Amino acid sequence: MVKRSIIFVGLFACLSANAATISRIDVSGNRRMDAESVRILAGVKVGENGTEERTNQIAKKLQESGYFSTVSVNMSGDVLKIILTEAPTVNMITVEGNDDISTDDLKKEIKLKERAAFDESVVGGDVARMLTVYQRKGFFGTRIEPKKILLDDNRVNVVYEIKEGHPTYIKSIKFNGNKKFKDGTLRAEILSREHAWWRFMTQFDVYDEDRILYDQQMLRQFYLRNGYVDFQVKNAKGTFTPDRTYYSVEFTVDEGAKYKIGKISLDNPFHDVPDSELYKVIEIDSGDTYNVDAIETAISELRGKIADYGYAFINVEPIPTKNDSEQTIDVNFKIQKTNRIYLNSINILGNVRTFDSVINQLIPMRSDDPFSLQTIEQGRQRLMRTRYFKDVQMVPTRIEDTNLMNLDIKVEEQPTGELSGGLGWSNINGFMVDAGITENNFMGRGQTVQLRGSVAQYQKQALFSFTEPFLFGRALSAGFDVSYTMYNYKHLGGFGYDRDSLSIAGRLGWQLTDHWSQVLRLSASWDQNYDLQVGGWQDATLYTLGTYYKYYNLDTNFEQNTHTGIVGNIGIAYTGFGGTETFLRYNADMIAMAKFLDDRWQIKTSLDFGYIQTIGDDYVPRVYRYFLGGESLRGFDIAGVGSRNWYYDTYSLGGMWKFNGSTQLNFPIFIPDEYQIKGFVFADYGILGKPPAREDTFPNPLTGIPQDNYIDQSWRTSAGFGIYWNTPMGPMNFSWGWPLKMNKYDRERRFLLSFETQF
Repeated sequence: MVKRSIIFVGLFACLSANAATISRIDVSGNRRMDAESVRILAGVKVGENGTEERTNQIAKKLQESGYFSTVSVNMSGDVLKIILTEAPTVNMITVEGNDDISTDDLKKEIKLKERAAFDESVVGGDVARMLTVYQRKGFFGTRIEPKKILLDDNRVNVVYEIKEGHPTYIKSIKFNGNKKFKDGTLRAEILSREHAWWRFMTQFDVYDEDRILYDQQMLRQFYLRNGYVDFQVKNAKGTFTPDRTYYSVEFTVDEGAKYKIGKISLDNPFHDVPDSELYKVIEIDSGDTYNVDAIETAISELRGKIADYGYAFINVEPIPTKNDSEQTIDVNFKIQKTNRIYLNSINILGNVRTFDSVINQLIPMRSDDPFSLQTIEQGRQRLMRTRYFKDVQMVPTRIEDTNLMNLDIKVEEQPTGELSGGLGWSNINGFMVDAGITENNFMGRGQTVQLRGSVAQYQKQALFSFTEPFLFGRALSAGFDVSYTMYNYKHLGGFGYDRDSLSIAGRLGWQLTDHWSQVLRLSASWDQNYDLQVGGWQDATLYTLGTYYKYYNLDTNFEQNTHTGIVGNIGIAYTGFGGTETFLRYNADMIAMAKFLDDRWQIKTSLDFGYIQTIGDDYVPRVYRYFLGGESLRGFDIAGVGSRNWYYDTYSLGGMWKFNGSTQLNFPIFIPDEYQIKGFVFADYGILGKPPAREDTFPNPLTGIPQDNYIDQSWRTSAGFGIYWNTPMGPMNFSWGWPLKMNKYDRERRFLLSFETQF
């Protein structure tokens, strides 16, 4: 018994020695954080047992706080000693070496914060997230090295040094499951592109997962516009080619059946609004291909028509009924009276660059307006169409116990600058190279600024343009253009003159109706003209005020890229106001198109009229008259028809008026549609008026005796055929024309070629 007691007492004494009660807590090594704060952060108090397990817990807790780079905790007798080395404070964080991804986008992935403690594990996570961003954009060879720069007072600067890898291009874009549309047609509808050397100015041929998601949305919209309401993208994936240098992108789709519009009906609760008036504004008919855009247009037109009768608080809901056996969709437009709910406030969030005032001008709703989901969606579409924003969300919130709604507009901005270039060739200007830079949201004000230049064989031009879309906060488009153009037409076709022109113009435009718009333009031009018939350079000053009306109403088949509708312009301009030239100019042109035979064929008719009215006995120099030939009258040379000088019979005298037109039939040829090659046949016609009366004769340079010029104003006609090819670099036109009615001094040109490209 005595022996057991001795053993127990000895064991108790040993345990007590290893678990001394903490009587004091000493903290050392701390510089910014005071000792009491360290004790609170450690969660330790005097009176606790200082076991080895407890000291390990304290050390782990302090280490995980992120404030310290080293932590040592141990017992010295009954004193708990905490020895620290504080982690440096982050002074500044920078990103260097990035060109293809913006600094703002990369900093969104950085969790390390300035004025916080430096933490190696947080830095490692930042690097991993930024690498993921690069990989999603196709830059798989990117390396990111974080560097810590020591400063005084235990501070550091953190630099993420980036060495961007080469982009991983898309080698091929393929589609599985598509039977109604060729791969080439679908590739044209998405944003991603197969890699080609001429796309060096864009990034659309670099693999980007976010862009692939957007491509799926574009495919859905394309199919919905063409009647395939059951369309689905089953899968969209990108895989490395075997050599791991390119990506292959593959979309697996389920097209479903093509549906047409069946019966169209209305549920109209308003007895004083005639159904017949509502049916008139629905511009879709039974038998038309189902088109989601046409349905949205009909909803908007119905709401507008009903509002004309004084009913602002309505909702139009299209209720589709599928008839699978007939492959039709009956559409019932259910018009509903709604409770009077108003917008209380509109809050714009997320716009760092774009002014609130710009967004407010673009949206159709205002505070205190009736609440309408359709109007809100219309506003979202308007904002997206500006391309100022990558994403726009409209979030309405009901205010409890009221008839009011708040609306949050959440936008995500994107770059709005464009750098573009182009190559081209035409019979008028020869080979052409142009380049330009455009900012579509200048300084976040919604303004467009453009600087562009072009150099061609027969023409050179520099242009600066500025447009304000909402002058004085109203729906008025205003702007000015400054251009300098050199026309080297002395040896081109039938022109026979050179011209250098500096022009400054101001313009003001507004929308009259859905299809009509008007522009008022005031310009001043300072010209130097060299006419072979006159000899020497002559100065001319033109001050011009004009107004122009434009009509635009087209319906497009996106599958065949054919149109039905009319585009037209009418204008009148007065030149005078003390300049060297005084005259009135009237212009009108129109293009009418109609598609048929499954929308693969198209008939197109164009008319163009111009008339110069002199004021008194004022003379209009040849450089300002009308000319016909070339693309305006195929089969004839440029300025190849009309009156001519008997001595300089190579050159046209031009005319004081003109009227010309064309009828052209576009049709598919034996080449598959995916190559976007069509044939056409045409018949062109035109008449060029006489020049001023003083051009009736021209003195013989040897004798000085006037001799009669070749003066006429008779019809010319031509016919021919051609091929239109929408190449990956841009559209090309090849045409062969033969004059059917001409005069002996007219000049022929059987073949015409023109093309242009943008990159």
